Amino acid sequence: MFTLHYTPPYDWPWMLGFLRARAVTGIEQVGDNHYSRSMALADGSGVLTVTPHPTEPALVVTLSDGLLPVAEEVLVRVANLLDLRLDPAPMLASLGELAAARPGLRLPGCVDPFEQAIRAILGQLVSVALAAKLTGKLAAAFGTSCPGQPGWMLFPEAKALARLSAEEVKTIGIPLMRAQAIVNLAQTCVEGVFPLTRPQDVEQGVKHLISWPGIGRWTANYYALRGWQAPDVFLPDDYAIKQRFAGMTPAAIRRYATCWAPWRSYALLHIWYSSGWQPVS
Repeated sequence: MFTLHYTPPYDWPWMLGFLRARAVTGIEQVGDNHYSRSMALADGSGVLTVTPHPTEPALVVTLSDGLLPVAEEVLVRVANLLDLRLDPAPMLASLGELAAARPGLRLPGCVDPFEQAIRAILGQLVSVALAAKLTGKLAAAFGTSCPGQPGWMLFPEAKALARLSAEEVKTIGIPLMRAQAIVNLAQTCVEGVFPLTRPQDVEQGVKHLISWPGIGRWTANYYALRGWQAPDVFLPDDYAIKQRFAGMTPAAIRRYATCWAPWRSYALLHIWYSSGWQPVS
């Protein structure tokens, strides 16, 4: 077992709920008090499980034997997924009343930016539940079994998806253009040109993402939010955000959100999970 500490407050039940809503069958399991998922790195694969520490501000990570040789890298990725390295004090001070109801809310990242980019494409114009279902179908169709872990799958590698045709990917139940976007993304990852790490200038990085086939403004920003775990991203084109800012154009919403810089990603999450919130005119 390994222990990952964090700086309180940290809302573990909220994080579990966020991950539960997006859990992919065969890849992830979320229980009442734990999160488990499969993972494959170059030198190991297996299943990890995260639970809260009983007495300390920390999370306990248990790894199956296949992940023990790469434990250090796995722990880095778990910390990225669960936003464990954040000192929340500056963010809470900046957001003020917006964050008061849920001060322990953190920005969910990912364990694999490539996986997150694919999931962002699959989430285009569909519900959270349907996006998770489609991701599960992609994993079942093109992923591999997790060695030594019955019932667990490994998310498809970029090289596996890059070899497919758009027509093959389309069979999971997505439009042909979206399937082609997945193949294109996988191919560029194999070539080493897709931006899997956060650039210094995130705004320019998002503009660059939008130039890629099949990646629009929402997809680029959502990938930056979770794949790069960028703290200052907003999604003015998001359906739920447009509902909160009723009557405002995406451009007007984007201008309004500048008041929360450099913590707009956290502001976005607080607005998503505050049903009664309304902008001040």
